[in-house]
Amino acid sequence: MPTRRLAAATAAAAVSVLGLMPAATAQAETGATTGKAGAVVLRTDLDVSLLNKTVTAPLAVALNDVQAPATASKTALTATLDGVDGGRPFNVLRADVATARAAADKQRAEGYSNLVNARVSVPGLAAVPLITVEQVTSKAVCAAGKRPTADSNLLGSVSVLGRKATLSTGGTTKVDVPALGQVRLDLSRTSTTSRTAAATALNLKVSVNPLKLNVSEVEGQVTLARATCEAPVAAAVEPSPSVGSKTTPEPKPEHLAETGGSSATPYLVGGGALLLAAGGGAVVLARRRRAGARGDAA
Repeated sequence: MPTRRLAAATAAAAVSVLGLMPAATAQAETGATTGKAGAVVLRTDLDVSLLNKTVTAPLAVALNDVQAPATASKTALTATLDGVDGGRPFNVLRADVATARAAADKQRAEGYSNLVNARVSVPGLAAVPLITVEQVTSKAVCAAGKRPTADSNLLGSVSVLGRKATLSTGGTTKVDVPALGQVRLDLSRTSTTSRTAAATALNLKVSVNPLKLNVSEVEGQVTLARATCEAPVAAAVEPSPSVGSKTTPEPKPEHLAETGGSSATPYLVGGGALLLAAGGGAVVLARRRRAGARGDAA
C-alpha cells in the first residue's frame, strides 16, 4: 500500500477508535418544592345558646395555631361572649405546657403539638371542666420520597364533666352526665396518604345542656393537640443533551455496560493515540522520500 494511503487509513482508524468513547452527559435538578406543616394545641367550634334561646353565640377559638415555620408556647386562653356570665371573660383553656411547632424545608416537613395538665371549660360550667387531661401529644412527619407518619399519644388520666373516663383506642367513647349533658370522644385519630399525614390526640363532640344555669346549650366540637404535614416534592433529575459527536452511534459491543463505558476504555484511547501518531509519521516519511527522489533526479 502506498505510504500516503497508509497514513490516511491509519488516521481514519484512530478517529474510529476515538469515536467509540461514550459521550459525556450532565445532570440537572428541577422542580424541588418546600413541604408544609401545621400544629394547634386547642381549637373549638361551638355554638352557645342562652336559656331563653334569644341569643346564640359562636365560640370559635384556637390556641397556638401555627404554620411552618413557626413555634408557639402559651398556657392560658380566655374568651368572652356577650350575654354569657354578664359578658365577663372566662377561661377556655389552662395548661402547664401548651406547645405547637411546625417546620418545613425541601427535604422534610413536621408538625408537633403537646399539652400537659390541661383543663378545658365552656361557658356556664366554670365549676365543672369539660375535660381535663394529664398529657397528650401529636406528631406528623412527611419526608420527601418516604411514606408519611402520624402518631398521637395520651399519657395519664382523662376526666370528662368531672368524671374519670376510660377511653377506647378502637372507637368512640361516650360520657353521659345527668343534668349536664353528653360528650363523645375519639382518641388518637390519625390518617396518612402518599404525601400527607395528620394526627389528632383528642376530638370531642360536645352536647352540654346544664339545668338551672345561665347557659341552655353548648353544641359543637373541640380538638386537642393536632399536627399535620405535607411532604416536599423531590427534585427531578433530568439528563442534559449529550456532549460529543451528534452522528448516529454505532451499536455497542455486548461487553459494554449500559452507560456506554467499560474497563477497555483506556486501551481504546491509547490505541487511538498510537494510530494517530503512526499516521503522522507515515506522512512525514512519504514527504522525505519524494524530496530525495527529486534530488537524485536533479
